[in-house]
Amino acid sequence: MLDAYEDMEEDAGLLIPHPQNEPVIGVIDTQFNEKVYFHEWVEYKNLLDPNIPLSRKDYEHGTAVSYIIVDGPQGNPELADGCGRFRVRHFGVATNNGFSSFTVLKMIRNIVASNRDIKVWNLSLGSKLEIKPNFISPEAAELDRIQSEYDVIFVVAGTNIPAGVTKKNMRIGSPADSLNSMVVNAVDFAGNSASYTRIGPVLSFFHKPDVSYYGGDGTVYTDKMVVCKDDMGAAYVAGTSFAAPWISRKLAYLIHIMGLSREVAKALLIDAASGWNRRDDISHRIGYGVVPKHINEVLKTPDDEIRFIMTGASEEYETYTYNLPVPVVDHAHPFYARATLAYFPQCDRKQGVDYTSTEMDIQFGRVVAKRGSTMIKAIDDNRQSEEKQITLYEEDARKMYRKWDNVKHISEKIKEKRVPRKAYDSGLWGLKINTKECLQKRKDSLPFGVVVTLKEMNGVNRIDDFVKMCFARGWLVQRLDIENQLDLYAKAEEEIEFE
Repeated sequence: MLDAYEDMEEDAGLLIPHPQNEPVIGVIDTQFNEKVYFHEWVEYKNLLDPNIPLSRKDYEHGTAVSYIIVDGPQGNPELADGCGRFRVRHFGVATNNGFSSFTVLKMIRNIVASNRDIKVWNLSLGSKLEIKPNFISPEAAELDRIQSEYDVIFVVAGTNIPAGVTKKNMRIGSPADSLNSMVVNAVDFAGNSASYTRIGPVLSFFHKPDVSYYGGDGTVYTDKMVVCKDDMGAAYVAGTSFAAPWISRKLAYLIHIMGLSREVAKALLIDAASGWNRRDDISHRIGYGVVPKHINEVLKTPDDEIRFIMTGASEEYETYTYNLPVPVVDHAHPFYARATLAYFPQCDRKQGVDYTSTEMDIQFGRVVAKRGSTMIKAIDDNRQSEEKQITLYEEDARKMYRKWDNVKHISEKIKEKRVPRKAYDSGLWGLKINTKECLQKRKDSLPFGVVVTLKEMNGVNRIDDFVKMCFARGWLVQRLDIENQLDLYAKAEEEIEFE
């Protein structure tokens, strides 16, 4: 019997190589089946009381989630994302029958505090009940606090409509109302909102979910996702629980391998999901859009686009630059523009609809100098921070400019009639972020990430012109080369043995 087991272990080892120094993603879920073929890639810890009996069902959901993170493209080649494999640190905090939110929240804080090397945490657990329209759930508020205190990001499943519930437009369940988290809803393989999808918004204002991804749907097995949930072979599943881990993979790739901050990584995924045809529908089912399958579609741009990333930390009221040299052709800028800002503010549940404590107002556009003063003519006509007095009500500022939202996405529509923008005297563009506090001034600076994309109206490649002009203006330009970053990560993770 022992020999047969060893042979089975040897055959299973052929299905996947041994783990090396791949990045680690944290999974907080139901239990993990240590008999599966990829068990070497998962460090598992059961945090439940040892007296609680566990059945086979208690292992299936958590094992399937960890499978997608470790080796999901193996069973789902149509979802191959180019991110490779990831190791998992799996914490079993629940059974299949449910869990105590209070107990799990205490566990999550202790887990994150004790595993500071992990930056991306996957949480595919959620409530069957709907969120309340007028306040944030305690579970989401705790996740937001953890993310503002620690340099981590949670990827949270958007929750599914429970079996037997016939209510249409059912609201998402906690903790999918966490604002700092990346909340993921599901679409079918054709890109349509899945039948089990629940909807936002949160507090009647905040966009949730953030994005959507493929989670499977339909009645036939070809419409569903392949997972390994135990040691008996493949299973076919569908749900937001299985869409979220794919986004965790992409975030971990951007943060650990590409070396980007969590703010930039979040902004990049939202920007890529939005594209030039934003799908942020009024039903709040899909969020800003469906994230592209392959990581190259997130990181690489077409020849007629210029994309650049700006990072910083807000310490004063204004953080700005008026020195962005966008190419000029025939006294005009032949570009469409879009920008995405992301940051992780402190949040206060007691403030009700004023939940986020910090507002970052972004202005991006051409620089105009008039009567000795300099201003930005924003692409979305945002004039909130202009020195002259204007009448703008709070309700309008929230609706038009997403005031108090921790994600700002401003974008122009691509039109059939291409009209380049007039280039003003300087020929420069600017970006300004004004930081306002809801309660009291922060003691620490608040990091942010901005992703800007410029699309040439006539399909001309002007990237080299832009880079040369940036150097001439004193900018230090560093291209994000995927191959170089992969080599750099491999070298940094090599184990050195001293003689």
